[in-house]
Amino acid sequence: MTNRVVYQFKIILEDINPTIWRRIQVPRSYTFWDLHVAIQDSMGWLDYHLHAFRFGKRKSNISWEIGIPDDEGIGTVDTLPGWEVSIVDHFHEPGSSCIYEYDFGDGWTHEVLLEGILLSEKGRRYPLCIGGERACPPEDCGGSPGYYRLLQVLSDHNDEEYEDMVEWVGKKFSPEKFVPNKVKFDNPGKRWDMAFSN
Repeated sequence: MTNRVVYQFKIILEDINPTIWRRIQVPRSYTFWDLHVAIQDSMGWLDYHLHAFRFGKRKSNISWEIGIPDDEGIGTVDTLPGWEVSIVDHFHEPGSSCIYEYDFGDGWTHEVLLEGILLSEKGRRYPLCIGGERACPPEDCGGSPGYYRLLQVLSDHNDEEYEDMVEWVGKKFSPEKFVPNKVKFDNPGKRWDMAFSN
């Protein structure tokens, strides 16, 4: 029975208005590494930077986090390896949530909200993106202030930075465009091998 259970999450990118969000369904068997890969793929991030799932108090005095442990021992919080922790260990019922931060320099924070625990649909392949709005900000754009500046420049053909910004993000970039059924999910095991195999 547990093989037929999926967790439905709503992922909301904070500090951006209008809201950028995704609704995904993932297998109950997922680890936090697997969930990280699904979030990256559904949002449109490229997994170039570090990440952490944070539980407890928001933004400061974090109780614990799950992600990629710091072998240097520099961090102030112990980080559990995401590939060793099951999502069911921390998401017990609908309404459970945590913060997912991606790219500690730009500081993209997302609320990860468990909306439901459901039976999978016969013939469906998971993970699955079933909803969302607006395109994800480009990598390395400078967090929310940089993203707002990018949108400002793209809306003004006379801005001296316009040509450079269009060349950087590409002519097809549209901040309002997102098509849920176009999301392609990577295999989390292959992504792990790419990141950590020598």
